[in-house]
Amino acid sequence: MAAVHAVAFNDHNLLQWLAEASDADLDALDFGTIGFDAAGVVCRYNRFESVAAGLSTGRVLGHPLFTVVAPCMNNFLVAQRFEDALASGDSLDATIDYVLTLRMRPVKVKLRLLAIAGASIRWVLVQRAV
Repeated sequence: MAAVHAVAFNDHNLLQWLAEASDADLDALDFGTIGFDAAGVVCRYNRFESVAAGLSTGRVLGHPLFTVVAPCMNNFLVAQRFEDALASGDSLDATIDYVLTLRMRPVKVKLRLLAIAGASIRWVLVQRAV
């Protein structure tokens, strides 16, 4: 596995790296990672995102991403893209400018939406301004 320090938000092979990453690997990243299954239930969540969002892993893991954890992403820009990719069997790798609004003042971020047909986990990556 690649060294964590070499992994960046915009890396071309990030989806492959995420599939093999341990929880410790995810926690060492300098951007948020949220992994969820085909039902939308969060199964991976890193320390960076927990601290930045103010949501503990216990509050997030095992809960539906788009209806309980981050309903501000339950729209055509984010959730619908995952649903469309899942329905069509297409891969998804899109980076969008976004504003998070749930439980916090509006925060401008970049979201990277990653999914590949047949993979058990889909990902929302969150890069906040430094």
